[in-house]
Amino acid sequence: MFSEFAFKIFEESIRNYHIKDDVYQNFENPYPKEKIEHLLYRKNWIDTVQWHYEDIIRDPEIDPVAALDLKRKIDASNQDRTDMVEFIDSYFLDKYQEVKPKGTATINSESPAWAIDRLSILALKIYHMKEEAEREGASQEHKAKCQAKLDVLLEQKKDLSTAIDQLLTDIENGDKYMKVYKQMKMYNDDELNPVLYKNKK
Repeated sequence: MFSEFAFKIFEESIRNYHIKDDVYQNFENPYPKEKIEHLLYRKNWIDTVQWHYEDIIRDPEIDPVAALDLKRKIDASNQDRTDMVEFIDSYFLDKYQEVKPKGTATINSESPAWAIDRLSILALKIYHMKEEAEREGASQEHKAKCQAKLDVLLEQKKDLSTAIDQLLTDIENGDKYMKVYKQMKMYNDDELNPVLYKNKK
């Protein structure tokens, strides 16, 4: 199943990131560029770094200049994340290009890659909630609460994985069809963000 295949790559990315656990560490993709594994690994690495950016920026003692720099990094990371989702959807569009949708075929509320994006984030939630459920020195009450949350996350993983695999099966069988809209983010575009275009010389 594709969801299980993708989740294992997400777990690999998360484990490898936490060897150094440093948002500024060098990124190395172990998979060839022409493979879907390359896109999935890169996608999750972006999510993992951004997860830790979001932790750092919430430090009440953070220097304002450092916080602004980090906000710029988070904006760039969001754009990278969106780009990777579109690359993954392009993979599926290419894979299923010969499939002719049935006359009764319907469209899904989200594309396969955006569902996979949620699975990547869920992998991070599971990893970090497990850490908290097992954290040395934490109270038993804290561990119990985190274990209960972890149980819910694991159930969510099962449901989301089932939904992703069913969607891909439906597309392959012609029961669903893909229609991908490129994301039209405006805040990074100096032709669309009024703050940016008003300050252009």
